[in-house]
Amino acid sequence: MTDPGDVRFSNRTGRPPGRYITLASRFLPGIRRVQEQIEPYAAFWEDHNRGELARTGPLCVTLGDSMALGVGAASPDGGWVGRLAAALPRHRIVNLAQYGARVDDVLAQQLPAAERLRPDLLLCLIGANDLLQPRHQDGTGNRYAVLLDRLPPGTVIGNQPGTFAAALQVNGLIDDAVRCRGLVLAEFRDPRTRHWHGKLASDRFHPNDRGHAAIAEVFTEALRRAGR
Repeated sequence: MTDPGDVRFSNRTGRPPGRYITLASRFLPGIRRVQEQIEPYAAFWEDHNRGELARTGPLCVTLGDSMALGVGAASPDGGWVGRLAAALPRHRIVNLAQYGARVDDVLAQQLPAAERLRPDLLLCLIGANDLLQPRHQDGTGNRYAVLLDRLPPGTVIGNQPGTFAAALQVNGLIDDAVRCRGLVLAEFRDPRTRHWHGKLASDRFHPNDRGHAAIAEVFTEALRRAGR
């Protein structure tokens, strides 16, 4: 059993939504509906994590952003992390993802918390908020290289489905780390996660239930390839 007091972690970055999202949510109900999920979904995972850390058994820890919190799905446990419970029935699942998280947040907050927990299995899907916001793209490759060097062998890492230059750079770094450092690839260049028609929530950014199910399938297949 892991003492819950050993890791004090919030699934909130403390960073407010951007000005565009704040303004758009006032006028566009679809964006507002998804934004209204953020606080209750973060609270769900904080409560869930405390319960999991109070139990015994193999530990799986997830690093990521709002997608790993399940934002866009009908319920927080309907997101891709919650859906993985069926593939990992023996594991306790602790979700350290944070809404709006970027690679820097994983390096500064999530990964140190995971290292203190010493998980048996580590999953990571991060980068959308770095790559899809032009003001954060500069230096993403350098930050991602640092992250990949710190992830332990056996970590299941998701790559990026995009085909623009910054995404291709990140994917090249991930491919090298899979070959050279023993990371396990969750392949999001798969058609199920490259094409998002009918798989997006009402804000047209986060996955809906179908989208989260597709992400969970890709991670489940990666776990099977790794014998997990």
